[in-house]
Amino acid sequence: MAHLFRELSLGHSKRETTPPPPSMASTIPSDLPPSPLGQLAVQFSESDLRLISYEIFVAACRSATGKPLSSAVSSLSVANPDSPSNGASPASPAAQRSLTAAAASKMKKALGMKSLSSLSPGSTKSPGSGSGSGSGSGGKSKRPTTVGELMRIQMRVSESVDSRVRRAFLRIAASQVGRKIESVVLPLELLQQLKSSDFTDQQEYDAWLKRSLKVLEAGLLLHPRVPLDKTSSSQRLRQIIHGALDRPLETGRNNEQMQSLRSAVMSLATRSDGSFSDSCHWADGSPFNLRLYEMLLEACFDSSDATSMVEEVDDLMEHIKKTWVILGINQMLHNLCFTWLLFSRYVVTGQVEMDLLYACESQLAEVAKDAKTTKDPEYSQVLSATLSAILGWAEKRLLAYHDTFDRSNVGTMEGIVSLGVSAARILVEDISNEYRRRRKGEVDVARTRIETYIRSSLRTAFAQASRMEKADSSRRASRNQKNPLPVLAILAKDIGELAVQEKRMFSPIWKRWHPFAAGVAVATLHVCYGNEIKQFISGISELTPDAVQVLRAADKLEKDLVQIAVEDSVDSDDGGKAIIREMPPFEAETVIANLVKDWIKARIDRLKEWVDRNLQQEVWNPVENQEGGYALSAAEVLRITDETLEAFFQLPIPMHPAVLPDLIIGLDKYLQYYVSKAKSGCGSRTTYMPTMPALTRCTTESKFQGVWKKKEKSPPSQKKNSQVPIANGEAGSFGVTQICIRINSLHKIRSELDVVEKRVITHLRNCESAHTDDFSNGLGKKFELTPAACIEGVQQLSESLAYKVVFHDLSHALWDGLYIGDLSSSRIEPFLKELEQNLTVIAETVHERVRTRIITDLMRASFDGFLLVLLAGGPSRAFTIQDSQIMEQDFKSMKDLFWANGDGLAMDLIDKFSTTVRGVLPLFSTDTDSLIERFKGMTLEAYGSSAKSRLPLPPTSGQWSGMEPNTLLRVLCYRNDEAATRFLKKTYNLPKKL
Repeated sequence: MAHLFRELSLGHSKRETTPPPPSMASTIPSDLPPSPLGQLAVQFSESDLRLISYEIFVAACRSATGKPLSSAVSSLSVANPDSPSNGASPASPAAQRSLTAAAASKMKKALGMKSLSSLSPGSTKSPGSGSGSGSGSGGKSKRPTTVGELMRIQMRVSESVDSRVRRAFLRIAASQVGRKIESVVLPLELLQQLKSSDFTDQQEYDAWLKRSLKVLEAGLLLHPRVPLDKTSSSQRLRQIIHGALDRPLETGRNNEQMQSLRSAVMSLATRSDGSFSDSCHWADGSPFNLRLYEMLLEACFDSSDATSMVEEVDDLMEHIKKTWVILGINQMLHNLCFTWLLFSRYVVTGQVEMDLLYACESQLAEVAKDAKTTKDPEYSQVLSATLSAILGWAEKRLLAYHDTFDRSNVGTMEGIVSLGVSAARILVEDISNEYRRRRKGEVDVARTRIETYIRSSLRTAFAQASRMEKADSSRRASRNQKNPLPVLAILAKDIGELAVQEKRMFSPIWKRWHPFAAGVAVATLHVCYGNEIKQFISGISELTPDAVQVLRAADKLEKDLVQIAVEDSVDSDDGGKAIIREMPPFEAETVIANLVKDWIKARIDRLKEWVDRNLQQEVWNPVENQEGGYALSAAEVLRITDETLEAFFQLPIPMHPAVLPDLIIGLDKYLQYYVSKAKSGCGSRTTYMPTMPALTRCTTESKFQGVWKKKEKSPPSQKKNSQVPIANGEAGSFGVTQICIRINSLHKIRSELDVVEKRVITHLRNCESAHTDDFSNGLGKKFELTPAACIEGVQQLSESLAYKVVFHDLSHALWDGLYIGDLSSSRIEPFLKELEQNLTVIAETVHERVRTRIITDLMRASFDGFLLVLLAGGPSRAFTIQDSQIMEQDFKSMKDLFWANGDGLAMDLIDKFSTTVRGVLPLFSTDTDSLIERFKGMTLEAYGSSAKSRLPLPPTSGQWSGMEPNTLLRVLCYRNDEAATRFLKKTYNLPKKL
């Protein structure tokens, strides 16, 4: 028979006609954590454990009343001991109690689970529904009428097995009168009472025998309540059990084998655990007792509906608790086992019945109370394992809740979160030694866990979104398909949608435990995307459409995320500052602005290079078919300015108004640079003014001879002309016409700036990011440097042109010809004739808006030249009092030229600029003595008493006036008169010639 023990699977009879339905253990999904109640060191099948548990249940319930527990066969007599239906005595009142389905379960109500009375009228549920499946009768299942019958059916025990067990317990009770059930080693007594004839066949008997020995091995040797020492009893029991494999025991007799087995078993079972009780310890060692108790608790669930408990669960639980004395279970262990059972039942049934989850959480609240009141290390170990298993399962879903939950199942999320948080609290607050060493106020377990879940899941979701977009981009690239948007721009859009989904779907759930869950979520997403955008920004070297798209998308995402954070933190003490501090700015707008500034700088630098290159080739001829007579370079400058503005406003950036001032400043400097280059080399008023010769006195010889001699000795006119420098560059670029074109060009630029500024405002109105203030306020949109530079340039060129014409181009007629020799033969007509020719060229060339200014400057230069000839013309010129009339006539002719019979300059303008000449000319008609006296008086008045002994030489101020000593002195120097010559000789010893 030994081979039967080795080959048979225990606990099943070949003659069982109805196989039991699969247990929950056989349908455990892969995501259910391993049982925290512990793994047995000996192999038992689920049916083995059920039968062992059922035997304990029957024994405990019979003991509680002193009478056997009734089952469906309890009404039959025991007259025929071999009949399966004759093994029970009349049931006790407690066990025989009729079960009514109408009564609401107090236990279900406490756990928050639906009772039969709360189901709809059409529900097919009934007490013990479907519970006849394991009856083995082959007939129609019938509704159980007693707790004992219901328990048998729930534990899938056949009626024949139930009958055999009850017969055995009757014999045990008869032989153990007065003994409590907890002082009896049930498997030992069953071995003593049952023999092979009590079984259907030898195979069933062999399986039962092997299982009974394994129970003794598990309860006394492998998982003892009291730790084993090196006693002979444990060694002897081990030898007996292993020896039974070769020589099977003869059960049902009081032989030597059985006596030896009893001696070894009782020696181990009766060892004290310190509780001062006479209980036998054979099934109360962990985890053996917990696994057996778990099988009993499984019976509370309806065999036809794995998600619900039987309606009679109150009665069942009342009887199950009677096994505590045998299994060493207490209320705390019961709460813990029942919690795990509810949890595992929820998991293995597909996580669809929320009542199970809520019941588990309700039971976990009892566990939390227990955890605070005990320091039992064995309980704490099981508690820690159970809570860790529950928490691990919950966190597997919550650490990546975006993968776990969607709109279809998000309703289950709150229950799972609550369960996980409850488990975490007990683990941290009631088990963790580290937590106990710290003040509890420093740790908010729930809030900490929720933050962990949010950050973990969103990081995972972000990584998945990032990988998907990059993979999609790679596929497009491999197929040569153009991406509509850069990857990071698409990712920003995806993350924005993820943030909105988070706020609407998940944050309301988290808010129960974390008041600022949405803020934590968006801060996490902000950091994740921030790492990507930071890396992207580090690789940007220039402004490209892709770069702008990414940066704009990043900026929009950031604003959306910050908005959610601010809204979520409105009730926080710091107004959300802590969350915002977790969101270092992307500074996308700053990056775009810097890139735009680089773009502007590069453009302006190229424009300045263009100015240098093109002005070297500019010949300053007017552009054909254009009014205004400006140069080609000026037209190009304005065209490039327009093109630059157009290109700027076409940039796909969100901050045109913000960086526009940088562009305007750059263009302003560029145009100013052109203006400065356009006027350079043309000289100024001082460039063409001749150097005044040293003061001399006239000779008293014949005026004609004296002048003639001096004129012969005078340097040739060409040499005099060389004293008036021509500005750098070829003369062709600085002719009268060319300077006029330069003036027109500057005037054109100045007048076009207003148009450009209006065009800028128009562009601004069309900008998506512009506000009213951006185009109503002129700051940053007006050219500041160029207008002033143009005005100054026109003024400089106009003055330069005037003095160039008078003192350079017409020097032969003015400086080298006017009043040299006989005044009657060297009058001003030649000068005026050539001056008129120049005026005609100027009037036809320059723009009418600047024509008056240039002619006025030319008049002023002519007046200055006339005075310079009179007062600083050198020793080749000498005047008598009678010559003053010629001077008056010539000056009138000059004024008439500019008046042009009313078609020229206005007379009041002519009078304004002729004031100085009109103040000096009368001096030339004043007699010499009067001039000398007036000169002495003015000098003494200017220098005081120090001038009495010797008159000082007044300095040349260049500001001619009849009331200025130097002007009077110069009139005397050019007076062809003996008295004047004598006074100058005596007073200053002036020479007669240079």
